[in-house]
Amino acid sequence: MADNHAYAEVAHRFGGDALLDSHLPMLDLVDMLAGQYEAMDPADARYAGLAYALKVLAQSYA
Repeated sequence: MADNHAYAEVAHRFGGDALLDSHLPMLDLVDMLAGQYEAMDPADARYAGLAYALKVLAQSYA
């Protein structure tokens, strides 16, 4: 059941031919977070945590 939901999310974002094991959906979500980070006020309490999370995620794709 969980796999079906995951595939439905991937298919919705990238089309029915997208591979479930592809890194594209994860990279799309990381890009979305990066956009939110860039728009975020540095005084926001979440700013430092999001910056750290993005650095860790970027390392896994480096």
